[in-house]
Amino acid sequence: METTIHPARLHPLNAAPPRRGKYILYWMQQAQRAEFNPALDHAVKQANARGLPAVAGFALTRFPEANRRHYQFMLEGLRETQQRLAERGLGLCVRAGSPEEVVPDLAKSATLVVGDMGYLRVQREWRAQVAKRLACPFVVVETDSIVPVAAISDHAEFAARTIRPKIHRQLAEFLKPAKSPAAAVPSVALVKRSLALDDPAGVCRRLSIDNGVPPSDRLVGGLTAANRWLDRFIRHRLADYAEDASDPVRDGCSGMSPYLHFGQISSLDIALRVEAVDAPRVAQEAFLEQLIVRRELSLNACWFKAGYDRYETLPAWARQTLEKHRRDKREYTYAFPQWEAGATHDPCWNAAQAEMVRTGRMHNYMRMYWGKKILEWSRTPEEAFETALRLNNKYELDGRDPNGFVGVAWCFGLHDRPWTERPTFGTVRYMNANGLRRKFDIEAYVARWLGPQERSLF
Repeated sequence: METTIHPARLHPLNAAPPRRGKYILYWMQQAQRAEFNPALDHAVKQANARGLPAVAGFALTRFPEANRRHYQFMLEGLRETQQRLAERGLGLCVRAGSPEEVVPDLAKSATLVVGDMGYLRVQREWRAQVAKRLACPFVVVETDSIVPVAAISDHAEFAARTIRPKIHRQLAEFLKPAKSPAAAVPSVALVKRSLALDDPAGVCRRLSIDNGVPPSDRLVGGLTAANRWLDRFIRHRLADYAEDASDPVRDGCSGMSPYLHFGQISSLDIALRVEAVDAPRVAQEAFLEQLIVRRELSLNACWFKAGYDRYETLPAWARQTLEKHRRDKREYTYAFPQWEAGATHDPCWNAAQAEMVRTGRMHNYMRMYWGKKILEWSRTPEEAFETALRLNNKYELDGRDPNGFVGVAWCFGLHDRPWTERPTFGTVRYMNANGLRRKFDIEAYVARWLGPQERSLF
C-alpha cells in the first residue's frame, strides 16, 4: 500500500517562496471526493508535517455549457463529500465565484495550496490564473488517472493500440491502494461563509443556473450512489461484461461515467474492486481496457491536443476523406432543432436521443451509432461535429470532459483507421441500423425509449 505520492503525479505551478501560514489549502475541483484522492492526501500529509490543519475549498463557478442537470448532480455529490470530509476532521468551504477569485481569497493565510489536476483547456487556464495570484507555493496532484498522463507518453497517441503497451508496462506500479492519512489537526471549525449544500436544487435556483435541462430522472450524484451502481455491476453484470457490454438492451455497462466525470469516485478504486472479485478474467480485462486504456487515451488526447474540441484537430486522413465527399448527396438532412427533438426518420437514432435527454446517459454502443448518423445526415461534416458536441455537452452527465470530447471525435475518425470508402463518410468508419439488428434486439431498445408503437416502423 502506497504511503507517499508518486513523483509523477506532482506538478508545481509557481515559484512562490515558502512562507509561514495558518493552514494548508486543498483546492478541490476535478476530484470531488474524500477517498482515493491523492491531492487531498498530499495536502493532509503536508499539513501534518507542519503541525497545521488542512482545509478544502471549492469554487462554484460557471462551467462552459453546464446546466441544471450537471450542477444538481455535482452539488448532490459535494454535499456528501462535505459530510465525508467532516468525518475525517476536514472542513470544506464552498463559495460561489470563479476559481481565480475564490481560491486566492481562501489562500490568504495558507502556507501551501494543493490542487487537483484537470485536462481540459478551461481547467488548465483556471490553474494558471490561480498560480499567478498566489503568494505561496502551489502544486497540483494528478488524481483522475491511474497511470499519470505524462508518465505514459510525451505526445498525443495515435490510437489505443499505441498507448496500450505504454500503460501496461507501468500499470503494476500504479494499480495499488494508497493509505489516506488522518488529519492531525481538525479543520471543520475553520470553515466560514460556506454555501449550504443541504438543498442542491435551491442552490441552483439562488445562483440562477441555466434551467433548460432538468435533472436526470434516474441518476443522483455522490459516492453512495456510485457505490450502489458499482456493487450492482460487480455482483450481476461483470461476469458477462465481455459479451453484454455492447448490448444496450441488456445494458451490461457499469454506469460509472457520470461519477468519474465529476470525480465522485476514483478509477483506481473501481479497478481495484473489479480485480479483487472472483470473475472471469476475460470479463475483468475487457472492463479494465475501457476503464484504463480507453479512458486514459482520452486524457492523453485532451492533454496534448489544445484543440481537442475542434473539427480541425481530427486526423488529416479523416478530414481529407470527408472533404472529398463533402458534396455527396445526403438522403436526409436535419437542422439542430430536429436533432434535439429526436425527430429524424430513424427510430433507432430517436430512441438513443430520448435515452440521453431523459436520463443524462446513453449506452456506449448507441452513442457511436448516434454520432455516425449525425455525420451522415448533416449538410457538412463541420456542422455535424458541432451538432454532436453541442447535444452531448448539453444532455450527457459525462459530457464536457475528455471522454465526451474524444467520444464525439472518434465518430469522425479520431483514434481510428481508414475503412472501406462510402458516400458521405469516405473512409471514416460507417455504421447502420442493420448492424444494430444483427448485434442485439434493437426493437426492444426502441420500445423502451419511444414506446411499443415504434415497432411498426421497422
